[in-house]
Amino acid sequence: MSLTTSDRDTGRPPWRDLPPPPRPKAARMGPADVVRVGGSGLRARPMRVFLSALGIAIGIAAMIGVVGISTSSTHDLNQRLAALGTNLLTVSPGESFDGGQAHLPTTSLAMIRDIPEVETVSALGKTSAKVYRNDHVPVAQSGGLRVTAARTDLLAAIGAELTDGTWLNAATSRYPAVVLGSHAAEQLGIHYAGPEVKVWLGGRWFTVVGLLAPNELLPDLDANAMVGWAVAEEELGFDGYPTSVYTRVEESAVGDVQAKLGATANPEFPNEVDVSRPSDVLAAKEATDDTLSGLLLGLGGVSLLVGGVGVANTMVISVLERRSEIGLRRSLGATRGQIRTQFLAEALLLSALGGIGGVLLGIGVTIAYASYQGMSTVVPVWAMAGGIGATLVIGGLAGFYPALRAARLPPTEALATS
Repeated sequence: MSLTTSDRDTGRPPWRDLPPPPRPKAARMGPADVVRVGGSGLRARPMRVFLSALGIAIGIAAMIGVVGISTSSTHDLNQRLAALGTNLLTVSPGESFDGGQAHLPTTSLAMIRDIPEVETVSALGKTSAKVYRNDHVPVAQSGGLRVTAARTDLLAAIGAELTDGTWLNAATSRYPAVVLGSHAAEQLGIHYAGPEVKVWLGGRWFTVVGLLAPNELLPDLDANAMVGWAVAEEELGFDGYPTSVYTRVEESAVGDVQAKLGATANPEFPNEVDVSRPSDVLAAKEATDDTLSGLLLGLGGVSLLVGGVGVANTMVISVLERRSEIGLRRSLGATRGQIRTQFLAEALLLSALGGIGGVLLGIGVTIAYASYQGMSTVVPVWAMAGGIGATLVIGGLAGFYPALRAARLPPTEALATS
């Protein structure tokens, strides 16, 4: 190649004016490469990774356990309510205008029965009699048990069951026969019914013809000794006024019937009538349990936050310990974005390990509790997905600063620390 006049004048070699060669492009990292590089950093420090993941796992397990136990309890409650029926309404006398105890008219059952949506109606009447195991027990030691007069159709109206014996019928309701609630039977030491089993009631012997199973919908019945309506009026001085009227109505008409039961049961003084829905008590109990579940969820969230701080701490220390590795990778052509992606991937993998472990642990806790309580195990899919998603968010936030710090580290400075 011959030199031109301008080249001779300047004395510059011609290649000085050529454009610089293009810089080599950094190799791209695919998803598999990101996972492999991120995983290698975790495998180098197994104990630290385990402890950091454990903090995340505890928080997620607490949240999954609370949601799972709460959901399982709600599912069990719904099943029990479906079996017991939510269409039972109870009518009882309230206070009179002068503050005394009111009473329902003796015709209240017949008037309630005339409501078209009413399916069945029955009643209990409170007596002043007491029941004892035998006639040698001091009168003052009644054990808080109540003696009530019962209609023969009460069992069908309230949906109760017997554990032994039979319910009162047209014959036994006129004679000294008694059916004991579960608590009353336990208090009196009665374990079975039969002609030879008797209790001292109202100053005479009554034969125990039946034992009621525990009633979750009407727990007050458990402490009752129930005798026939007729024998209560003849032998126990019962005045004939019902004190609790149990009404089964059509499911679709519960609200409408509940609104007019008071006026129907006592048209003259409807304000002296209390109408309740026993299933609402169970629902209120479940609402109380939900409040406790909310508190436990808050504690689980705090545990999850603490786990996130542990992940951030682990990643910051990892950056400090691996400065030479960062410098070597940068000098070999790794870009800042690749360094940032590597450490962010480590943080996400670490959090994902804790999240998956926490979900499994939370499911295990739910299964153990539900099995102990005899309930079905229900863990919502959204809770499991949300638990893992929360860990990834926590991991991303916790690993962002360490990853950014690692990416900004100059290669020469990083290599100089080795």
